[in-house]
Amino acid sequence: METLKPQWAEYELLDSGEGKKLERLGEYVLVRPEPQARWASALPAGRWQTADGEYVKAANGPRGEWKFRKPIPARWVMRRGNLKFRVQPAPSGHVGVFPDQACHWDWIAEVTRRAARPVKLLSLFGHTGLATLTAAAAGAEATHVDASRKAVVWARENQSLSGLDERPIRWVVEDALTFVKREARRGNRYDAIVLDPPKFGRGPDGEMWKLESSLLELLDACGKVLSPSPVIILLNVYTTVITRGRIEKDAERLSFWLKEMLSGFRATINAGELALEDGSRRRISASVFARAEF
Repeated sequence: METLKPQWAEYELLDSGEGKKLERLGEYVLVRPEPQARWASALPAGRWQTADGEYVKAANGPRGEWKFRKPIPARWVMRRGNLKFRVQPAPSGHVGVFPDQACHWDWIAEVTRRAARPVKLLSLFGHTGLATLTAAAAGAEATHVDASRKAVVWARENQSLSGLDERPIRWVVEDALTFVKREARRGNRYDAIVLDPPKFGRGPDGEMWKLESSLLELLDACGKVLSPSPVIILLNVYTTVITRGRIEKDAERLSFWLKEMLSGFRATINAGELALEDGSRRRISASVFARAEF
């Protein structure tokens, strides 16, 4: 099982502990909850107290609120490689970018360029578009699907910021499974598919998504829109894993499902976790993945 950790100058996990993480996102330092950080923080309390803002979870219920110690922009721009994108502290505690995913962006770009032919990519649950834009910048023709209109608007802003307005990207606000089934009926096919599903969600028309009960149906549908000469498949699932044993089992399960989906193809499948390390090299597991290369 692989463990991948991103290299990124504009992002840094400075410290973690007491159920929190201290992160630098471009010019600003934020504190966010981190259930895995059950150890003591390494940096002095004063370093945490000078953070620009902190997301504080509500005593009752899943939501919380941001508390800022000094005025900072509502949104700011970060960069990685040839991509530029907006970061914004949201009411959910998210900021519009998942830094651990940079490992996948690098892989998508590398394999797309190496294909040395036109690649049609389908990005499902595409969020603010960084995987989509990475592929487009590397030469792919991309279709980006997300159920959130707000996320798709954000992704299109990131496209403009990155200077990729001329790249062929189709933006779709729709439930992922509904879209893939319709594409299969229309005979549309894709050389690359990226899936980054949440544990729970709703489509724009109220469609229910539950990872445990919906993922296998979606993978089966994706198999029907895969081209005869595929390039890559990426399946990434977020987790709040505490124990190593479960990470390995989850990665093995994703790998097995990809093998089942690709039973008619010859592919190299790798599985593992994406993780972040703080300044004391303590690891925070972010997600598990399986990815196939043909």
